[in-house]
Amino acid sequence: MIRKLEAFAEFTGRIIAWGTLLMVFVTFAVVVLRYAFNTGWIAMQESITYLHATVFMLGAAYTFKHDGHVRVDIFYQKFGVKGRAWVNLLGTVLLLYPLMIFILWISWEYVTESWKVVEGSREAGGLPGVFLLKTLLLLMPVAMMLQGLVTILRSLHVLTGRNYG
Repeated sequence: MIRKLEAFAEFTGRIIAWGTLLMVFVTFAVVVLRYAFNTGWIAMQESITYLHATVFMLGAAYTFKHDGHVRVDIFYQKFGVKGRAWVNLLGTVLLLYPLMIFILWISWEYVTESWKVVEGSREAGGLPGVFLLKTLLLLMPVAMMLQGLVTILRSLHVLTGRNYG
């Protein structure tokens, strides 16, 4: 189960990472169109926001998998393997999961209302998929909780002395 969840996080993270390159190209195109040809499209400009949100919201679990989030590790770096496993286990159960559940809970109605009206851009010529963008508010915590499950399982394996592979 750990390998499958980690493979999923790795796959999605690598796919999402290409969004950063796409974001650079679209931004470059917006700048060239604006300053060289004195033209532009609202939808193209909004697509940068969509890409930015997608990279950060869906890339969070990938970053978590690779231990890339900011950590205040005054003590953590001095702990042994079991001490770190305890910190990871307790941090995931007591901090990550409550926060992700709160984000799901507080976002649910906001996202579902957007889906009910198939919300689009407020700008003329903008992108029609605001409801899809808002869905990231639900996908991010789910992805983080899946990666959190991996952390919990790994920590339990370390604490019980089992090899997880």
